[in-house]
Amino acid sequence: MSYVMEYILQSQGIRSKSIKLENWPIITDNNIEYTNFVVSESGKRIEHLEKLLEQEQVITMGGFIGRTTDGIITTYERGGSDRTAADLGILLHKKFDIKIDFEKDSSVVSADPRIVKEDLTDVHSISYNEARLAGMFGMNILDPIAIKEILENGISLPIIITDMRNPEKITTIERKTSSDNGHPIKIITGKKNCAILRIEDEFVHKLLDSLENKKRYSEFVILSPFTKDGIKFSRILFLDGDYVKRNEKYILGFDPLATITYNRGVITLIGDEMWRVQQIVSKTSAKIGESGLNILNIDAQEETSRIIVVVEDSTDNIEKAITAIHEERSNIKFV
Repeated sequence: MSYVMEYILQSQGIRSKSIKLENWPIITDNNIEYTNFVVSESGKRIEHLEKLLEQEQVITMGGFIGRTTDGIITTYERGGSDRTAADLGILLHKKFDIKIDFEKDSSVVSADPRIVKEDLTDVHSISYNEARLAGMFGMNILDPIAIKEILENGISLPIIITDMRNPEKITTIERKTSSDNGHPIKIITGKKNCAILRIEDEFVHKLLDSLENKKRYSEFVILSPFTKDGIKFSRILFLDGDYVKRNEKYILGFDPLATITYNRGVITLIGDEMWRVQQIVSKTSAKIGESGLNILNIDAQEETSRIIVVVEDSTDNIEKAITAIHEERSNIKFV
């Protein structure tokens, strides 16, 4: 497709070049299931692209695709084109003034418009943290790994989400937004097919180290711990139940008494300034209860910018909970 775009631009008199595989700048590891960007190796292969930009060429390049140092073609998972754009921004930011503009089906709104039909509000600005959380918990804004890679490399790139059908509608994603920027509850979203691992606290650190450094897997959050019969347990919410099923033997190998519960769904309220909202947890749980749903767990921590509500992943439970909370959002007062 990048070659087709190159020809289209050239036919309109625009200087354009596509990037061929032999000059591909995105270098990854060889983790087939969960491919990771290797910035140190990629930096050694960016010179060809830099020269084309210095010649004022418009670059066309496919998303998702990477190469290992041995030349093996790799691919990112769904959302990989977001990661490609972020990776290029990371590689080019020292030499060029970089802004990333993602053209999507819509700019960011307060909930999924396929679920909430009324009283949606436009979200004009969100932080990196809010965008990452929204992506992790089911809102199709931006691949959360794209944000994670930007943060891991310690840089700040201006990001814009543009509504393709109405380009005047945009959402700006910044490292940090001002505290007076709209309603503190920015987004209400949901995720199906989750799983919760319960593991003794003494074993959890080895598991987390292996997931993050060996598997390079990050689609999970640590929930509040609990104590039973004098033993302290940690709980990990995995946001992809299928991943857990494929790797169940590996995960349970860290603690023979660990247990996994599948068929869990999560509804998540997101906002860096949610601490300003009065009685937010009680109001949230009350609205879900009024909808006839049983809350299995609530995890709310000021430092995490999110409130997680766990329910059974059955029929339309997630949709009902999102709708109920969003209806209350406009009535919630904040300081």
